[in-house]
Amino acid sequence: MPEGDAVWRTARRLHGALAGQPLTRSDLRWPSLATADLRGATTLEVVPRGKHLLHRLDTGLTLHSHLRMDGSWRVWETTDPPRAFRAHTVRAVLATAQSTAVGDSLGMLDLVRTADEHRLVGHLGPDLLGPDWDAAEAARRLAASPDALGAALLDQSNLAGLGTMWTAEALFAQGLDPWRPAVDVPAAELRALAERAHRILRAAITSRFDARRGHAVYRRLRHPCRRCGTPITAGTIGDAPRARTLFFCPSCQA
Repeated sequence: MPEGDAVWRTARRLHGALAGQPLTRSDLRWPSLATADLRGATTLEVVPRGKHLLHRLDTGLTLHSHLRMDGSWRVWETTDPPRAFRAHTVRAVLATAQSTAVGDSLGMLDLVRTADEHRLVGHLGPDLLGPDWDAAEAARRLAASPDALGAALLDQSNLAGLGTMWTAEALFAQGLDPWRPAVDVPAAELRALAERAHRILRAAITSRFDARRGHAVYRRLRHPCRRCGTPITAGTIGDAPRARTLFFCPSCQA
């Protein structure tokens, strides 16, 4: 599933392509929105909220989407319409005179009044990449979680924007056991963990992530830990149906 930094970049790309221009094409291939027509509406902004995308229009409506596991939004020049329009997985096509955005394999698509956005994203915790980011509030929510630390980080109601990749990297950087109960972690350590996650995602969107060196633990199963040499392992965190695989160093994160 795309994480907060990928959704942030998607929102920026859509905003750059569509903002300030009226829509000349609106094709929402979603059962509840099949008759909706957004033509003539002007895009005010496209913003991320955790892993959610909010496309705000001057008509007082917001088109909300979520990429889930396989979703994407791609942008082409309107003069060069892509074959992707015809794919059976396309869920939305929005175009201006200059640009065309195609939402493929989207996991969610809703059209609501902008004033009612809270019904879709109001449950989310502080957004790691948003103007509402508050490390103290994120730490407070983590401390109140009944889950293991790794699962608490993945719970978007505690803090919004982390998936398994950056959760694993943040826990490794802080030397914390993903399966340690969140309630047993001292408040200062939870605050430091929240701040670390924030720095990691900020680096990811500003190209400060060193792709040449790669991740410390994510998808490095059985490779030696870059810190101590112990083979990286993986385990299942959380309960079904939200159980996910998390990579960690059994020595550094004991």
